[in-house]
Amino acid sequence: MSSFIIQGGNRLHGTINPQGAKNEALQILCATLLTSEEIIVDNVPDIMDVNNLIGLLGNMGVTVKKLGARKWSFKASDVDQEYFESDEFARQNSALRGSIMLVGPMLARFNRAIVAKPGGDKIGRRHIDTHLEGLVQLGAEFEYDTEKAKYVLHSNGLKGCDMVLAEASVTGTANVVMASVLAKGRTTIYNAACEPYVQQLCRMLCSMGARISGIASNLLTIDGVDGLHGCTHTILPDMIEVGSFIGMAAMTQSEITIKNVSYHNLGVIPGSFRRLGINLEQRGDDIFIPSQEEYQIDSFMDGSIMKIADAPWPGLTPDLLSVMLVVATQSKGSVLIHQKMFESRLFFVDKLIDMGAQIILCDPHRAVVIGHNHTRNLKGRVMTSPDIRAGIAMLIAALGAEGQSVIHNIEQIDRGYENIEQRLASLGADIKRVEGPMTH
Repeated sequence: MSSFIIQGGNRLHGTINPQGAKNEALQILCATLLTSEEIIVDNVPDIMDVNNLIGLLGNMGVTVKKLGARKWSFKASDVDQEYFESDEFARQNSALRGSIMLVGPMLARFNRAIVAKPGGDKIGRRHIDTHLEGLVQLGAEFEYDTEKAKYVLHSNGLKGCDMVLAEASVTGTANVVMASVLAKGRTTIYNAACEPYVQQLCRMLCSMGARISGIASNLLTIDGVDGLHGCTHTILPDMIEVGSFIGMAAMTQSEITIKNVSYHNLGVIPGSFRRLGINLEQRGDDIFIPSQEEYQIDSFMDGSIMKIADAPWPGLTPDLLSVMLVVATQSKGSVLIHQKMFESRLFFVDKLIDMGAQIILCDPHRAVVIGHNHTRNLKGRVMTSPDIRAGIAMLIAALGAEGQSVIHNIEQIDRGYENIEQRLASLGADIKRVEGPMTH
């Protein structure tokens, strides 16, 4: 288990580029199974979750070639279907939450899919019912092997249908869309997720020959085709990284520029940080955050306390609530953070309270933050990262704290953030990676 050692209190300065979007990359890489022709993907982030999925595709028989620093070629012309049955496939599958999106492409092309009960972040229950229900409506049948903790799905050919998803699940929508593009007839998916990364997946599939209409809405219409061909696709910048860097700038009272953010795809993210009192300017496709001595949280028009809550796109992504909660600890004013979608994502706030933050954890979903307005800084502490988003929130807190902080289990951060310590060090952060266990 590796760790970060961070000396807090340094102001950052300079420019930083966001990596390619993790959540888009996982969808796009799974979609490469839908054709036997070559697919070239650019701006692939060099992070643990994505690299593990690339390795899994290679083990499945996909020909994988690295063409550049972030450019890859995939050709699924000789997929080893027997490998799906192996214990090694189940082990790799269960360790990676994003592997659930292999099911739709496997069913569509091979009429059979096996998926282990997926792993990933320890942030509470994350059901895959939406995935399975959508695939069953397309004609798949499944059984759950309780002994091996895996789902086995098969079909005699998927057929289009009209469906309403039980929830606007991003990965569930992606799975059903990928299955539908090769199904017979027309599929309509209502209550579909419509965030930019799902839009990107749909546009990539269309460039491969799929017929999808309603992209960017919550009603997708898909006319199945007999086969798909290869394409070239470029992944968007990661909106969660962009938001994380905005939070770092505010927490450390720093002036930074975030380059090439694909601003029109950020939705309400910039406005949500402005509600916390953070000044940020759009400069072309960049975001400039000036140094601020204080940032005043807005209140509602009737004067009541501000509430910031997650919601399906175009609402605020839940992945940034942890960052916004940390930023609020040094704000001027108070805010209620309401994490609706995952019941364990706020449990890391006890570490912030240990650092001196004033937070009331009301229940697993809600926390009230009373800002210090930089009159009382957080104190460095030893922490352990439970998941990706809590990990980056702890890192932001440590950067703004007095003294030294140590964050263990940073492999969780590595799952979603590429070379984060090197990139932050280039901005002036005092951060060091220590491999292996540490004693204190």
